[in-house]
Amino acid sequence: MTSQFTPAFIDFEASSLDLIASYPIEVGICMPGGELHSWLIRPHVLWQDWSPSAEQIHGISRDTLTEEGKLVEEVAHHLNQLLPEQVFCDAWTFDSFWLHRLFRAASVQPEFQLESISMLLNSQQVRQWSGVRQQVISELGLPVHRAANDALILHKTWRRLIFQDEAALQ
Repeated sequence: MTSQFTPAFIDFEASSLDLIASYPIEVGICMPGGELHSWLIRPHVLWQDWSPSAEQIHGISRDTLTEEGKLVEEVAHHLNQLLPEQVFCDAWTFDSFWLHRLFRAASVQPEFQLESISMLLNSQQVRQWSGVRQQVISELGLPVHRAANDALILHKTWRRLIFQDEAALQ
């Protein structure tokens, strides 16, 4: 991959880490140019799972979702409108589950493909990812486990790895 291609990134926060009962409560995207979008998601009527320990991590209460969250149909529509044909995440197993749960509840098909960020990286970059990510988190000073912040962290970490490799080649 070269710097001429810049991907979009997506991140979800969820009601819990239970891959059977959990559902998305927030989604954030970082577009190729760095612009951020995020939505709190009002729980669908069939979504009942809730983990107090997950709430402590992301800091979003179920009451906040009920009061401020957008309908699943609205969030799915925004994602389809904004995202290019491929979008990347760092926890594909969880993120793909929550993406499909959101779109299923909205009765809409995603118009983009979700891919693992590892598809963008060579083996050396995969090994460097965690350390570079921690540097980016420290430099940005943003709280983690909020979807837009985490999508931005993905974007900045990817850019640093890619441009670091290109500089080394010159």
